[in-house]
Amino acid sequence: MEKLESIEQFEITLKENPRFFFLKHSLTCPISQAAFEEYESFAKQHEELNFYYLAVQEARPLSNHIAETFQVKHESPQALLFNQESVAWHASHWKITEDTLAKAVEE
Repeated sequence: MEKLESIEQFEITLKENPRFFFLKHSLTCPISQAAFEEYESFAKQHEELNFYYLAVQEARPLSNHIAETFQVKHESPQALLFNQESVAWHASHWKITEDTLAKAVEE
């Protein structure tokens, strides 16, 4: 898992990775902490996929950029699956589990 903090880092990631997961994570929310743990556990079991995240409090411009560019309402926590520079799937809050992440990969 790699933490991204800038729009520039994200744009490079988007161009270099045809498919990857991304998590918007709040450092102060217990729901977000639970989602982060699910995301991290799933990432450890699926090393063939790329996983990135941001901390909303530290990277608000990037978080807003993603919401505006891909027209996905900002939520935190929020998991997104990017495929060919588009959002193929997203979920938020308690819907971010290892099971839902696995189903997103299968779709």
